[in-house]
Amino acid sequence: MRTTALLTTSIENLPRRSGKVRDIYDLGQKLLIIATDRISAYDVVMPNGIPDKGRVLTQISAFWFDLLRDVTPNHVLSTDVADLPDGCSGEELDGRFMVCRKASVVPIECVVRGYLAGSGWREYKADGTVCGIELPPKLKQCSELPEPIFTPATKAESGHDENISFEQGCDIVGQETMAAVRDRSIALYTRARAYAAERGIILADTKFEWGATDDGELILIDECLTPDSSRFWPADSYKPGRDQASFDKQFVRNYLDEIAFDRTPPGPPLPAEIVQKTRDKYIEAYTRLTGQPFPWA
Repeated sequence: MRTTALLTTSIENLPRRSGKVRDIYDLGQKLLIIATDRISAYDVVMPNGIPDKGRVLTQISAFWFDLLRDVTPNHVLSTDVADLPDGCSGEELDGRFMVCRKASVVPIECVVRGYLAGSGWREYKADGTVCGIELPPKLKQCSELPEPIFTPATKAESGHDENISFEQGCDIVGQETMAAVRDRSIALYTRARAYAAERGIILADTKFEWGATDDGELILIDECLTPDSSRFWPADSYKPGRDQASFDKQFVRNYLDEIAFDRTPPGPPLPAEIVQKTRDKYIEAYTRLTGQPFPWA
């Protein structure tokens, strides 16, 4: 396997801001978004990354952006190394960047759920609702919902996002914008869920981010339907009433639980075995969803 993880990038004379995984450079009228191999769990970035994870996230996003472009426009302009700015290493960044349109971010995490898991399951156990939406009684953990539901959250600068109601979202961004992002998010989830099911994968839930261009066009931004922004479960082992196997950072979370990590920085170094298993799981998600071999395997 590739043993070196790209943990950070530096491009001279370009303004940069960094998130947990991505480094974002301002190109004036455009953005250069680079997915590193950093990995976070429980909102803590681990000191070592997962080789090629950034490429997996970028390539899965690019696949979905292209497949779903008839549902909504998105921010992608190019993934061609010829369009990288001067001072970039095409070999280092190949497969892990997108040149994108600029947009004003809609400050709402647009979550669509088709199954009862995560924070939704915790709220349901307490109140019988998810983001204020009443659900049928006696559902189990990871039960399929009668229909997909839109459960927005506030975008937190640090820590966990907070689930909110649709009405609270309207107070933040307005009813017209909330209705638009809700309808498009559900349409994207419905299409993607059907596609994934044909490949033996359950798309349990996902989150989308939206932005508005200078001319007011609403576009899909950030990443799209990756293992970092979605719950993907193998259909052949699905069983309600328990946690499910998943195509994401499950091995990392399990390891941190085993060593009783207190979920505060700094994170512990991940053992080589955990890194390898996690890399394999991300690449499996790519190959199963796209039907193509991973080019950097």
